[in-house]
Formats: sequence, structure tokens, C-alpha cells
Amino acid sequence: MSTSVTFWGTRGTIPTPGAHTARYGGNTACVEVRDGHGHLVVLDAGTGIRGLGKHLAAQASPDGVRAHILLSHAHWDHIQGLPYFAPFFKKGNVITVWGPKQGDVEMGDILRQLMQPVVFPVPLDALAATLEVKHVNAEPIETEGCTITAMRVRHPAVTLGYRLEMPGGVSVVYVTDDELGPAGQYDVGPKWHERFVKFIGGADLLIHDAMYTPEECVAHAGWGHSSYVEAVELARESGAKRLALFHHEPEHTDDATDVIAEKARDVAARNAGRTQIVAAAEGLNITL
Repeated sequence: MSTSVTFWGTRGTIPTPGAHTARYGGNTACVEVRDGHGHLVVLDAGTGIRGLGKHLAAQASPDGVRAHILLSHAHWDHIQGLPYFAPFFKKGNVITVWGPKQGDVEMGDILRQLMQPVVFPVPLDALAATLEVKHVNAEPIETEGCTITAMRVRHPAVTLGYRLEMPGGVSVVYVTDDELGPAGQYDVGPKWHERFVKFIGGADLLIHDAMYTPEECVAHAGWGHSSYVEAVELARESGAKRLALFHHEPEHTDDATDVIAEKARDVAARNAGRTQIVAAAEGLNITL
């Protein structure tokens, strides 16, 4: 039974619409994952989720929209599209939002601040859809279409990577903001890299932060992001079958991203890697 992965937003930090980003897209992080029965999981709620919401609303299913939205963390580029998710505004839709606490701050409180009247006209608790906000912990999340596990990654604030185990043994791992290099101090516990490689463990698709070139990584050490070289090496080490380079730097044009993707493939080839590599682009659909 096939799994479908569609990218609605691939940019990091801030939306960057315009002629120079038209091919890879300017919307921030949002990925749609469906199993063969159509069960929906949404990875992050950057500005890309607006387009996904319009698409879902246009389908007008008699059963309404049933969705699980997984937030990696609460940085602006991963939640800023949430108030514009069209299914929120129709009665009969049922949506569960999952995410990590930020210290003692509840995710629900963060989202209420995002939609308080001084910045948005409709409060979170006034939405027409049935909405529940839940916290991710050590226990797996069992949805209608997959089993989800989470692991904390190396990024400022509490940030999670997610592994989705789909029907038929297909696995998707989503890690959008993560610093693989040695810089930065992160509360991720001992032997983190070893545990992280095991967490990815032969994924059919690894979607991973590849925001910087190696040269840019030096200038941005401790910012919580990786280079395409580090992402390729992680894919090789973990045995991932496909790698989607993700969370593109806002200053990178389409042409610059083309070069990065080609260099990433060269790195993989030099290291005898077998991972298929693609730079994630808005509208790209991968069937697993």
C-alpha cells in the first residue's frame, strides 16, 4: 500500500516569494503525508499550510477533514500559517495538533497567543472545527494511518524530529531544524548521534535540514541548522533510501538550490552512497 508525501512549504526562517524562488517555493515548512486510505498527517504549519488548507476545503469530503498536525517546535516559521488553515473554519472537521512543550509553556497557550485578538481576528477557542491540542511525550502516537515516534534534536528551544511508520512497512522521518555539527549546546542527552542514527534507521524517506553550505555553517555555528554535506552523510550513515534536502535558506535562489542539490549528489557519489537525493520543492510529490 503506497504512501504519498507532498511538499507545500520548503523554506526556512521567513517566507520568500518572488521570481528567484518560484521553482523551489517561498513558503515555510509544511509537508502532507497520506497512507493508501487517505489518512492525513501534516508536518508543521508554516505558511505552506495555507495552500494545503485551500486544497482540502475544495475537496469537500462528506466526512469532513480529519487531520493530525505535528509541530516540530514553536518558532515562527513553523506555526505562522496555522491561523490560515481553512479546515479550522468549518464545523464537522476534526483536527488534532501535536507538539512539544516549551519549558513550562503549554503548546495550546502558544497557539492561543498566536491567535489572540490583537494579532488575529478569530481566537483559537472560537474555531468552528473540533480542535484538540496535545503534547508529544515518550509514548508513540497512534493515528488512523500510522504510528509516530519523536526524538529531540539539536536546535534552540525544544524541537522534535518525527518518524512515521506507515502501513506496509514504509517509514518517513522528518527533521526540519537540526544542527549536526559540533557547535552549540543542546539538552539532548548522551550518545545523541548514535541514538539519532538508530531513530532514522533505514527510512524510506528522510526529510532533513540542509539550510547551509559548509562555508555558511561556519558563520552560523550554534544556530541549529545543518549543511547539505552533513545531511548527506547522515543519510548514508543511517541507511536512508531517499533524502529530501529541506528548510532552504531564505537568501538561496532557485539557481543556488540547484547547485546545492547537484553538489549533494556529488558528495554521496564520492562516498559510495546509494541514497537518492532531491531538493524539496513546493508541489513535489513522492510516492513510497
